[in-house]
Amino acid sequence: MTRKVLLAIVGLLGVTMAAPSFAADLPRKAPAYYPAPYFSWSGFYVGINGGYGWATSDWSSAVTTGSPKPKGAVLGGTLGYNLQTGVWVWGLEADLDYSWMKATDVGTGACAAPGCETKNTYLATGRGRIGYSFDRWLPYITGGAALGGVKMTPASGVSTTKDKFGWTIGGGVEYAFGGAWSVKAEYLYVDLGKATCGGGTCGIDTDVKFKDNLVRAGLNYRF
Repeated sequence: MTRKVLLAIVGLLGVTMAAPSFAADLPRKAPAYYPAPYFSWSGFYVGINGGYGWATSDWSSAVTTGSPKPKGAVLGGTLGYNLQTGVWVWGLEADLDYSWMKATDVGTGACAAPGCETKNTYLATGRGRIGYSFDRWLPYITGGAALGGVKMTPASGVSTTKDKFGWTIGGGVEYAFGGAWSVKAEYLYVDLGKATCGGGTCGIDTDVKFKDNLVRAGLNYRF
């Protein structure tokens, strides 16, 4: 009887010692994989922007010719909202910039020496945006309405300023970092149409056109 008990104990010990080696040879289940959540662009944001613009401004009437080419910096603020559906980002954005763009040209009539000056006093846009998200990178196209102040100073030195509505179109790329922050670079083409410098200022009604190329950088904070 004692011999049988001893043999049973030895057998159990053998099975116990072999079990770890047997378990090591079994195929192991791969660990569960949980993909990292993708970055979302949805939400409101505010920001600042600044850049540089170069424009053309043609003066014309029966007696006037002149083509100032305003150049200068712009600086202002931005407000917007994005909605992301899959990889597509749909947005609305508005901005208001102070503008230092101005230039003088010598021509004829109201632009006779010492010349006529066109100055863009401010520039505002209200645009839609459509972007394609590469996680934290967002290239986009944009377009909408524009509003700007066009200050016209003929050779007489007496100025008049008109607020002109127009349109804008462009594109850019935005990059998100540090949680709620993002930076962007964009190009806009702006056409404010033509303003009229009346006879009281320019001697005769004179059309003044303003078309602008604008490159800006921006810093945004999302809520």
